[in-house]
Amino acid sequence: MYFCGMESHVYHIPVMLMPSVDGLNVNESGVYVDVTLGGGGHSREILRRLGPNGHLYSFDQDAEAISRATGDQNEQWTLVRSNFRYLKNWMRYYGVEQVDGVLADLGVSSHHFDEAERGFSFRTDAPLDMRMNQQAGQTAADVVNTYSTEQLTSLFRIYGELRQAPRLAAAIVKARQRQEIRTTGQLAELLMPLMAPAAQKKDLARAFQALRMEVNHEMDALREMLQAATELLRPGGRLVVMSYHSLEDRMVKNLMRAGNIDGEVRQDIFGRTQAALRPVGKPLVASDEELAQNPRSRSAKLRVAEKVIEN
Repeated sequence: MYFCGMESHVYHIPVMLMPSVDGLNVNESGVYVDVTLGGGGHSREILRRLGPNGHLYSFDQDAEAISRATGDQNEQWTLVRSNFRYLKNWMRYYGVEQVDGVLADLGVSSHHFDEAERGFSFRTDAPLDMRMNQQAGQTAADVVNTYSTEQLTSLFRIYGELRQAPRLAAAIVKARQRQEIRTTGQLAELLMPLMAPAAQKKDLARAFQALRMEVNHEMDALREMLQAATELLRPGGRLVVMSYHSLEDRMVKNLMRAGNIDGEVRQDIFGRTQAALRPVGKPLVASDEELAQNPRSRSAKLRVAEKVIEN
């Protein structure tokens, strides 16, 4: 596998590269899945540790990320052009019943923020898009211009964790009655006056994050992927997840500690906890050195778990 352009242009700086791949405890003859190919940093490191009998499946739904992964798929690597929520379906398609490890970096690629036309950032004016898969139907503009006040309030409150969610929703609904909101600049100009000056950039980033999560159905996709990964792992296999949002991290923590997304501890008739996974070590955060080199790693939290019982 070769990723074009990596020498001259940094498409995406992988967060906690070595700690995350170390967490997989790679067996050189094992089968692994990187469900978030992105710039290819994690996949490349996993492949470096595999022997001739090992295999890696890398998922991505973004056309630009896929276009940078060039070269023929070989005996050790398979590129899967799909959302990771379909992990189980694709592994069944390839005849894979169990895997030795699954890695997920849930952060948005640096490239998505840097490419203004994708509409992920409020720092430049661009079409309000935010789709990871640009073949998908609903854009952020569609959400902003069609969702009810109640729907927008819920979106900003839950995904953005914004206390002023009702005011933001009401302002959007009022503004769109005069003119559709079609660009990141229009939305930022509308929302900024409703936010405290000291927290303006942070809260605006949260509002944009909430829209991105809704457009891409990120929480539903994560739930499905985590459940599929747990089922696919063989005993002793590792699940490694980097999350960047409290909702994501809570879901991952619940699965790893209690064995289910809701965090409900369930026991069998003998009082034994029925959790398929066991946390490995404590959650990790980026080092001071990495934070200095890559500020986008500041909110990342890395969790590792090992499969301990069969499904």
